[in-house]
Amino acid sequence: QVQLVESGGGLVQVGGSLRLSCDASGRTFSRTAMGWFRQASGKEREFVAAISWSGGSTYADSVKGRFTISRDNAKNTVYLQMNSLKPEDTAVYYCAARTRDTGVYAVEVRYEYDYWGQGTQVTVSS
Repeated sequence: QVQLVESGGGLVQVGGSLRLSCDASGRTFSRTAMGWFRQASGKEREFVAAISWSGGSTYADSVKGRFTISRDNAKNTVYLQMNSLKPEDTAVYYCAARTRDTGVYAVEVRYEYDYWGQGTQVTVSS
């Protein structure tokens, strides 16, 4: 079992920044690939960013150059730094953990993740 708790969401103006955090417990975090996804109202959940246990990362085209995923294995935490925010970034952001392998790959596919957090709302106002 893995428990994931997101924090750091909120209301921000266009062009602003937020940093999301995801605290994980219940498994050796350092061997777990992690991901961030988001779901806007009325839309499907979509990939945002992912990171392997060693720090290799991948991003959705829509956030490249603006968002940065990172992890602190000592704190069992993964972060999503979001800069230059746009109204289209408004969504509930979810943290996900992939436990079916040893976390070697940063995975972009939603169905490849095994555990999910409850989500944190990010609203970007224009």
